[in-house]
Amino acid sequence: MSSRRAASGSLFTNGVHKEPFSSTDAPTLHRAATSNVCNVVAVGKRRDGGTRYWCIQHKADATAKYGKPAKVCRAAHIPPIDPKEMFSLNIDKYKGGIALWGAVPPIYDTTTLPMDRGIHVHARRHVGAKKEMDRTFRAVRIMGDRLPKEGIFVSELDAIYCMATSVFGFEMAHVTCSYCGHPHLDRDWFSVHPHRRHLCAGCGRHFNDDRTAIGNPISGIREACGVKKQKTKPAGRKLDIRQADYPGGIQIWGSNPALVWTSDDAEEEGIHVHAFAKAGAHPVKDDTFSKVVIDGIELDPRMVRVLMAQMSLPSLKDRVTVITCPFCRIAPFETAESAFTPTAGHACGRCGRKLTARGRLRKTISNPLLETLSQLAKHAVRQPQQHDLGLLPETL
Repeated sequence: MSSRRAASGSLFTNGVHKEPFSSTDAPTLHRAATSNVCNVVAVGKRRDGGTRYWCIQHKADATAKYGKPAKVCRAAHIPPIDPKEMFSLNIDKYKGGIALWGAVPPIYDTTTLPMDRGIHVHARRHVGAKKEMDRTFRAVRIMGDRLPKEGIFVSELDAIYCMATSVFGFEMAHVTCSYCGHPHLDRDWFSVHPHRRHLCAGCGRHFNDDRTAIGNPISGIREACGVKKQKTKPAGRKLDIRQADYPGGIQIWGSNPALVWTSDDAEEEGIHVHAFAKAGAHPVKDDTFSKVVIDGIELDPRMVRVLMAQMSLPSLKDRVTVITCPFCRIAPFETAESAFTPTAGHACGRCGRKLTARGRLRKTISNPLLETLSQLAKHAVRQPQQHDLGLLPETL
């Protein structure tokens, strides 16, 4: 399917929404509106019988106490996407390959750099050439001969939640509202729990899909771009450094599958590290490693990757902790569903004893990497930054 029509059909022909995104659709669908004035409308009844209100302008709940319309919706404070924060990427111009990732803050950051979030783009003009593009944007429009004339619009939220969904091993689906045809994005809790009943951001109404799935408009991009199934391989490199040797600080991320990867090379898995000789300069180390040892402390790539995804889900804020067995002195690393679903019951992986988290929150998740990072902080050139994506919680 090499024609634009065939490519667009494979991505968007689903339910009632059968046309590709247009240049006028994108601002409305992804909050890139020019006005911050709420447009609140009644959209149905709540479970208690009261009226539920929705802001059509910002695609967010606008129900105040006692079932009254709010003066402003819960998303009115979020700045719209400025055209300067968007990027049009023509994939046909970069024969050396392009790659797009959901950009989130590093799990460990001792630099003074501002927080990075959105869609990180790498692009090479020719095979083997240096990266011509290595930047992060709040939105990207992917263009190309195989794609619809208007291109495919990807927002920062699409990319960030695609990262979380992928890290926890779930597939995504292209879901559209059965009432208004708005492409549906499952956020936060819903981005890691497949379900059939969805709340449309476009019109504020609940609708049922015919599949139990996680909705994300990104789901069909690879097919539309003619990208083959991604291959991955261990990075194969080792890193052993001291923080004192990098006064500009270091940053650490886990690897995660690219939204789009057009290179013939396999994508590398591991831990991505930036290390700076001085503040404000380019990193002297900027690569992905299979083994990372910093100040004699080795990092577990699985724990790094999972913690990065956990930190991107607002419903898990303050719920990821370290729960150490008082007998074995070992903290369990909770995986699978336990990695993104807080529970009150935990068990030691060695002795099997039941464990309880300390603190005010009863339901938690254990990831011992937090203790590792606190040990790293003792050797840091400056106190690690505490980043917050500022995403709104979306739970049941």
